[in-house]
Amino acid sequence: MSSVITDDLALAVARAPINAAIAAARLVGRGDERAADQAAVDAMRASLNALAIRGRVVIGEGERDEAPMLYVGETVGVGKGPELDIALDPLEGTTLAAKAKPNALAVIAIAPKGGLLHAPDTYMDKIAVGPGYADGVVDLDASIEDNVKALAKAKGVSAEEVGVCVLDRPRHGAIIEALRSAGARVHLIGDGDIAGVIHCTKPETGIDMYVGSGGAPEGVLAAAALKCVGGQFQGRLVIRNEEERARAVQAGIEDLKRRYDLNDLVLGDAVFIATGVTGGSLLDGVRFAGGAVHSHTLILNAATKAISELRIRQPV
Repeated sequence: MSSVITDDLALAVARAPINAAIAAARLVGRGDERAADQAAVDAMRASLNALAIRGRVVIGEGERDEAPMLYVGETVGVGKGPELDIALDPLEGTTLAAKAKPNALAVIAIAPKGGLLHAPDTYMDKIAVGPGYADGVVDLDASIEDNVKALAKAKGVSAEEVGVCVLDRPRHGAIIEALRSAGARVHLIGDGDIAGVIHCTKPETGIDMYVGSGGAPEGVLAAAALKCVGGQFQGRLVIRNEEERARAVQAGIEDLKRRYDLNDLVLGDAVFIATGVTGGSLLDGVRFAGGAVHSHTLILNAATKAISELRIRQPV
């Protein structure tokens, strides 16, 4: 299963988020989320359709009747080459881009066919940590206080030196209060669920753990990044009504209360790629200067264990 996931393939696929990021960057700060997202979608689709792959979107931006978005079930590529599952978010953080705020990204993950969970468009409770810890160091079903204590002990520091990223949402009020009561440093982000999890992969961000509820599809993308670096992720679907229950069943989910770990969401090897649209703690944003466009991309490959940062300067 892992033989098709090569560094050459990763570099070829990287062109998709790079082009999406550049297209979206032209609309940064314009206040039009839809236009920025559509520009990123169009650029990513065109890039994927030029690749020698047989790709199928399993995590995308809607179903077939919502085209021209990159919809779940859409096939991409020239129709020859490796068969791939594709998870993508052409513009993660549409609001961030529209308001020219940090950490908007163009994101994609690939795996051999059957390698990515087809997550329904529902919420998911999540907890994640980066690499270097024993399995099970944190537990989705444990209390916030116990998880902070366990992570501090594993890291060899006090709770006051544990950084935790949380989406700044009213639904997370109790989590935020519990984290602060436990002594942890809370890093609140306004948008960008995937970026929030990926912060755990880079120690220089000061973030050790991500916790809270966000989109289940974004959970698969974030899990792909953690799979590449040896992090940990646990999640459980949050089903709020009959419509969401129907979505989960349609996606093939049989146990709606199942707790997923990293290997449930990403079955084998994967590649995760993110390009900065706006600058932030993870990546520099797209920059237009001197008749050229500059981009900054992170490429993680679980098959080869390669972690690369790609900086490209190309004519406008």
